[in-house]
Amino acid sequence: MNDLTALEKKLNPDELAHLNDLIRSWDLLADLSFADLLLCVPETNMPVSPYTVVAHVRPTTSRSIYRTEMEGMAFQPGERPFFDLARKSLEGIDGGLLSQTDVERIRTLCIPVTYGGKVIALLSRDFSPDDQRAAGDLEMTYFSLFRRLGVMISQGNYPFKGAEAETEFTPRVSDGVIELDAKGYVRFASPNSVSVLSRLQVHQLEGKRLGIDELKCESIPLIFSTRLPQSDEISLGGQTVTLKGIPLLEGAEITGALLLIRDISELRRRDKLIRSKDSTIAEIHHRVKNNLQTISSLLHLQSRRLVAEEAQVAINDSVRRIRSIAVVHEILSHNPEASICFDDVIKPLVRLVSEGLTSPEITIDFKIEGDTVNFPSAETTVLAVILNELLQNTIQHGFQNFSTEEKPEVAIHFGSRADTFEITVTDNGKGLPEAFSEKNFGLGLTIVRNLIETDLGGNVELSPKAPTGTVVLIRIPQLTGHSAY
Repeated sequence: MNDLTALEKKLNPDELAHLNDLIRSWDLLADLSFADLLLCVPETNMPVSPYTVVAHVRPTTSRSIYRTEMEGMAFQPGERPFFDLARKSLEGIDGGLLSQTDVERIRTLCIPVTYGGKVIALLSRDFSPDDQRAAGDLEMTYFSLFRRLGVMISQGNYPFKGAEAETEFTPRVSDGVIELDAKGYVRFASPNSVSVLSRLQVHQLEGKRLGIDELKCESIPLIFSTRLPQSDEISLGGQTVTLKGIPLLEGAEITGALLLIRDISELRRRDKLIRSKDSTIAEIHHRVKNNLQTISSLLHLQSRRLVAEEAQVAINDSVRRIRSIAVVHEILSHNPEASICFDDVIKPLVRLVSEGLTSPEITIDFKIEGDTVNFPSAETTVLAVILNELLQNTIQHGFQNFSTEEKPEVAIHFGSRADTFEITVTDNGKGLPEAFSEKNFGLGLTIVRNLIETDLGGNVELSPKAPTGTVVLIRIPQLTGHSAY
């Protein structure tokens, strides 16, 4: 039982969600306690039970005492008797010293994780007293805050329901910690938090009410009025800080609040720069698309003036190839991501080919099947040209002057096997000519083969389909940028 999914038979959905919320927010607990935290679940309801470690977190404020992950480790009955005592008393138990093989001594503090008046797990704080640095005001305050949160855990008040997962902007203990008393006055501010707020021209914090006297914002007073965690982002004078506030409860009474604060000015400047570059790239794709459409329009006008049918066909084919590339740039102009969902490309591409090549005498039913696939934008452009050529070749040669009782149909299927993507284009047209071979590929199929082999490192196979028709199978090795879902 080395993950929470294995607990589905032992815990109801609400209890399981409570443990998930704890794990999402327990980096804070590990950092405040300067220790490893183990989440242990009893295997039986007996007074003395074996326990299994279902989750393990290491602190960033201190050295971990465990060299390997503890998830899945089992403690035999009586091996950690403090677990049984904490489960029985519904209170935290200081477990004293334990003998271990990896380190000389381990000290443990066991906290019952309570939900709905029932102990569903135990939280064990494990550290080596031999490695602990001398405790100053900061260490004592942090551990005091951990103790208060531990009481909330044992009373079922922490974690708060639906705890948010951490993001790159979420402040941590190492960024800055501020403790507020029951009336909202600053009781303690870590050196890092003082440095962060000084950049916002907020000085002499202790004894002031943040959110009211200084750093005026609604989120901090809301912590006390709602008794719920609050997050905020504050910008002043070109500087941006993010804060996260957690109410400290004792039973039904709020006894203070814990604030985490972080300077994210550089991150916001970076994001602004990235958004600016994204806008520039999108504009470039938009202009490329417009230029391609202009070129295709000029070629189309030129084809009308040509007398030779072969020249007209060649120019019209070039127009369709240019438009297939423009389809990709149209999508990139709206969403300039590193990869593109190929579904967004294939549908307008099929419509483009269908409108340009089909006629009232022959209506072809196009089907798109299989996995939804993401490709890097450069490869998507190549694939768009490849499929344009295949569809164009199918319509011009597979269904031209061909009569059948079946409705003309072209199916495009996307799939993946092991480390290979497969694209299959199947039609029920005339099929391959008798003298067909790879040596006498026409221009369209030659373009397809060259692009697949040279640009995508794949291969293409053409084979007849019974009773009539053709199957084209393209295999492309999966690269880092590909994904299927």
